[in-house]
Amino acid sequence: MTRRISWALLAILVLAQICYPLTTGATRAGLTVATVVLGWLLSVGHALLSRGPRVAAALVAVATGGGFAIEAIGVATGVPFGSYDYSGELGPKLAGVPLIIPLAWTWMAWPAWLAAVRLTGGSASRAGGGSATAGGRTSGTGRGGSAAGLWVRRIALATVGLAAWDLFLDPQMVAEGYWVWRDATPALPGLPGIPVSNYLGWLLFAVLMMSALRPLAGPAAEHTDRRDHPMVALYLWTYFSSILAHAVFLDLPASALWGAAGMSVTAVPLAVILLRARRARDTRREDHQPHRPGVDATR
Repeated sequence: MTRRISWALLAILVLAQICYPLTTGATRAGLTVATVVLGWLLSVGHALLSRGPRVAAALVAVATGGGFAIEAIGVATGVPFGSYDYSGELGPKLAGVPLIIPLAWTWMAWPAWLAAVRLTGGSASRAGGGSATAGGRTSGTGRGGSAAGLWVRRIALATVGLAAWDLFLDPQMVAEGYWVWRDATPALPGLPGIPVSNYLGWLLFAVLMMSALRPLAGPAAEHTDRRDHPMVALYLWTYFSSILAHAVFLDLPASALWGAAGMSVTAVPLAVILLRARRARDTRREDHQPHRPGVDATR
């Protein structure tokens, strides 16, 4: 049930994102709002159905509630992102913040967390002293290092996995006029109109968010399994489709390069480990096929 609902919502989300470059003006703004709402429903719904109300409530509290709080502080004071204002194209506001903005934080926070868990050995395929990785090695407190080291690696990967998404998001939204920076210097090469302080602010809040998520969510957030495949697909789809969209359809080649480099820290190892796991499953399946005398002997 969890996977069917998640796959269905993901399919609708992908369709909406495919339509984005084909629209303009108010239609594009409305599609942006709809996409964010769909993403929020997908991530929170998956957390609820796969792990229960505690994890879903923790995700909403940390990402949605925390996201709104940090954005309200940012609009009012310029800390930690820099001084900026939202236009009125993204729907109703509260404290100067469009209500869909904290939903966007939540949308990508959950798949970024699960990607980091998967990369740090949080597979539930082996629930013993360590968790299995694609190459058959173990990771965790048993053989992969101390619990503190595992926690640091996981938080770091989740933080970069979320914060680097803004290398795609902010240039795209600024180009559409959905928000504007009052002082956009210094900026990254090729990304004018957005101060470096914005990306540093994302990193800061992402660290706080990911550090708070695990204690609040409990041990259910420490492992991944087959139910999480739609979330992994969402993360990788976001990465590869954003590169394509910015490079080809949105005329934003610089953000395509910056975003590709930033999110690759989490996305590329995730794709590699999934491919290795698939290859290992195929090998095991072949090894367990019955031997056919007189047929296999001729190979």
